[in-house]
Amino acid sequence: MLHEISLKGEVSNCKYHSRGHIYFKLKDETGTIDAVMFAGNRKRGLLFPMKEGDMVIVTGSIEVYERDGKYQIYARNIEQDGRGNLYLEFEKLKQELEEMGMFAKEYKQPIPPFAKTVGIVTAPTGAAIQDIRNISARRNPFVQLILYPAQVQGLGAAESIVNGIHALDMMGVDVMIVGRGGGSIEDLWAFNEEIVARAIFECRTPVISAVGHQTDWTIADYVADLRAPTPSAAAELAVFDYRQTIAELAGLRQQMDKELSRKLAFARERLNRDKMQLHYLSPQNRLNENRHRAADYEEKLTDSMRSLIKDRRHTLSLLAGTLDSYSPVRKLSGGYAFVEGQDGKAVRSAKSVEKGDTVHIRMLDGTVHARVTETDSEWV
Repeated sequence: MLHEISLKGEVSNCKYHSRGHIYFKLKDETGTIDAVMFAGNRKRGLLFPMKEGDMVIVTGSIEVYERDGKYQIYARNIEQDGRGNLYLEFEKLKQELEEMGMFAKEYKQPIPPFAKTVGIVTAPTGAAIQDIRNISARRNPFVQLILYPAQVQGLGAAESIVNGIHALDMMGVDVMIVGRGGGSIEDLWAFNEEIVARAIFECRTPVISAVGHQTDWTIADYVADLRAPTPSAAAELAVFDYRQTIAELAGLRQQMDKELSRKLAFARERLNRDKMQLHYLSPQNRLNENRHRAADYEEKLTDSMRSLIKDRRHTLSLLAGTLDSYSPVRKLSGGYAFVEGQDGKAVRSAKSVEKGDTVHIRMLDGTVHARVTETDSEWV
């Protein structure tokens, strides 16, 4: 019986030997026992770095160490208490897939905001599908739900989930929900299988994982394009709210109408400004302005000419008066006469003629031809 026994307790005085052996004590509230795991058992029997204070379950054989005469357990397998081998396998696969880049954000596909068809891979009789149906019907009754009735627990569950993912992906649904209701780690283990992770990673359709409750995490959650804490939350993420969308569209329409009215008012005001500016800069307006300006210039020029003519007439009148005072006719009419010599030149001095010269005396009404008989230099 002591060759296959499991003991649970806290690790104490843990020492790693240079040869790969591990020596430690296993204790609880009632007692302590020495324990050893040889290097040959570490590769398969210990899948985590055991340290002081860890709660573990040690499986092996209990024998007496002859030198000290004490019982001790020779460990062949050590699991962390509360986690077990399944958890260690989960962590191992998670680390491997993460190193391969299957959890990277670069490979995450966006979830379509207005999906028309939603594929669902889950059990046909579980609470998950009922929750998804109820949420979907409430949010948008026009969205089509396509269920692939998969086995989500037990032998063959992983293969059934993979077949469902492939089938819905080939149908060309807009988005896919892969999941189930809550349960233990054993119940959810199908979603920790590598073939399920690869099927989700290679799926062309965006995948929302919805496995268990909010605190439950599976490999499928890390690989999926989006993780939902529950199937109900997955339905809310996949199915858009029809009424809310209509309300948002109405609000956007109102906002667009308001913005359009504002832009139209601005355009009208700008058009009026351009119209006024065009009218001001139009050739006809400029022609009218030039005509008006020419009429003003014509009027000013006419006034200037009239004033100039008036001034010139006044000046001419003055000059005419002056000229009249110097006019020979006026002199002649006053009793004066114009005397020309024989050469036809005016005789301005008595000394310029001699006795016997012929002179011509021009009067107002005619000319007298006379001969000089005598000259006298004195003025009579």
